Amino acid sequence: MRYVKFLLVGMVFGIVMTKAEIVSWFRIVEMFRFESFHMYGVIGSAVTLGIIAVGLIKKWNFKTLQGEEMALSVKEKSFVRYILGGAIFGLGWAMTGACPGPMFVLVGTGAFPMLIVIGGAVLGTFLYGLLKDKLPH
Repeated sequence: MRYVKFLLVGMVFGIVMTKAEIVSWFRIVEMFRFESFHMYGVIGSAVTLGIIAVGLIKKWNFKTLQGEEMALSVKEKSFVRYILGGAIFGLGWAMTGACPGPMFVLVGTGAFPMLIVIGGAVLGTFLYGLLKDKLPH
């Protein structure tokens, strides 16, 4: 019962994403073909909001729901890791037509083949967990 609030936030998030056409494969194709600003505006707004949120978390020293300090670690900058990670993420996005957030929303809209994509994402995350000590970071 204590997780109902998270379910409600997720439902509102899914409704907003659907109504804003963020989960639309056609909008994603328009973005990759540089035919529309719609998705760039959404992504740019999300990045801007994320920068502001992280800044506020650092400034006001927010705590987690358990009362612990939030750990905002700074990772070593490496051009190769960002290019490789971005290429893998972009390839997956291009192949499936969805990034991680909309995958679940699309299942909620009845696009059940996205369950295969979610399964692949879970498998990839599991494999990364197994191999992370052997990978260059």
